[in-house]
Amino acid sequence: MEASSLINFFYIVSAILFILGIKMLGSADTARRGNRLSSIGMLIAVIVTLIDKQVFDSWVWIAGGIGAGAVIGFIAAKKVQMTSMPELVALFNGFGGLASLFVGWAEYQKIKDANDGLIGDLLNPSLDHFTASVVFLAVFIGDITFTGSIYAWGKLSGKIGGQAKVFSGQKAFNMMLMLGVLACGVLYAAAPDGEHAYGLFLAFVGLSLLVGIFGVMPIGGGDMPVVISLLNSCSGLAACAAGFVIQNNVLIVAGCLVGASGLILTIIMCKAMNRTLANVLFSGFGASAQKAGGKQEGEMKAISGEDAYYVLEAASSVVFVPGYGMAVAQAQHAVKELGEILEENGAEVRYAIHPVAGRMPGHMNVLLAEADVPYEQLSEMDDVNPIMTTVDVAIVIGANDVVNPAAGEDPSSPIYGMPIINVFEAKTVFALKRGQGAGFSGLVNQLFFRENTRMLYGDAKATVTDLVGQFKD
Repeated sequence: MEASSLINFFYIVSAILFILGIKMLGSADTARRGNRLSSIGMLIAVIVTLIDKQVFDSWVWIAGGIGAGAVIGFIAAKKVQMTSMPELVALFNGFGGLASLFVGWAEYQKIKDANDGLIGDLLNPSLDHFTASVVFLAVFIGDITFTGSIYAWGKLSGKIGGQAKVFSGQKAFNMMLMLGVLACGVLYAAAPDGEHAYGLFLAFVGLSLLVGIFGVMPIGGGDMPVVISLLNSCSGLAACAAGFVIQNNVLIVAGCLVGASGLILTIIMCKAMNRTLANVLFSGFGASAQKAGGKQEGEMKAISGEDAYYVLEAASSVVFVPGYGMAVAQAQHAVKELGEILEENGAEVRYAIHPVAGRMPGHMNVLLAEADVPYEQLSEMDDVNPIMTTVDVAIVIGANDVVNPAAGEDPSSPIYGMPIINVFEAKTVFALKRGQGAGFSGLVNQLFFRENTRMLYGDAKATVTDLVGQFKD
């Protein structure tokens, strides 16, 4: 078998492992195996690429890069708390985009230096229009992914305010930025060896970086799961374009898989909010959310932990609805323990997961899986809503928009029309919150003012642990 055929054979093996890995990620009980399969596929792809390109004369740099990356990855895996996972994912997306930017830039710089006589070992020191176009795409998408992800990381980590930031003429400004990028890109691709090509290249690099920042700026914190998913898709598309730049088949395939799966997930999450992607990106949702919606009637009624215990002790059906507040309090293990105690007490226990709960796709699933909550107890929104009227107690732990009745009852609410988990239909609702403030998106939850809702104020972990202690006494 020829060397090129053998290389492509291993690339196909890697691609198959990628596909199988992504498929397994769709189920909580196979996700770990899927992650391992994908990792093995990438390891094969990296080794085969190093052999194919015969770059062993630079093995010191390669080994240094692998070592540094391994150390950073190991430390991140060990040290980063689950509460910080959304911003870590945002950083991973951003650095994926940055890598594609550097690949495209390095390839163009190599050809430019050959044309300038700075290096003389390049067989074909010219840049055709197709290669120039994919260089532009790799740099453009990589730029947007990098700065957009860094800005998203700032919002998720609290270093930048979570609310959408809008200013007068923002849409027009963003449109001008995009037109500037496209104009520079088209002119660059039309004459990649021209005297102004490098200036145009640097211009669209700079403008693309600004597009990423100003593109994420008007998106509120409540829409961050969609943004994370979309940026993940962009990182894949940037990698795909980089694959065309360096003519690497497995990079093209891997980039397409990540780009397509990320886009599908983005669409699913938009559907879960009953909103279009354009509305998420350009509506400025959350900029003035606290002023939106009708006036609240009634008052929030608090309940003591002891009284909540008596209600739970008599319950035969309990549904937990986790949100980002559970992640902040790191209460997943305490919640799982309470669930086990309730089961031993004769109650049927479920965990209702909304597609956009938390601040990244699958955030609540990851937390509950970490606590070893049985997969069969996890219920999707469409499965749990039909039985909610039979539920004795629904325990909402730090969730806000995904259980807000305003989504179905208040046409003036920004989330009107968004499918929610109908916890307000349960016989009794316990809402665990630190205080009486609005959620991350800025909306006050009308659920908290319902007659069947009682507020359990305080740290979620401490509150749940207190309930566990009362059952054990």
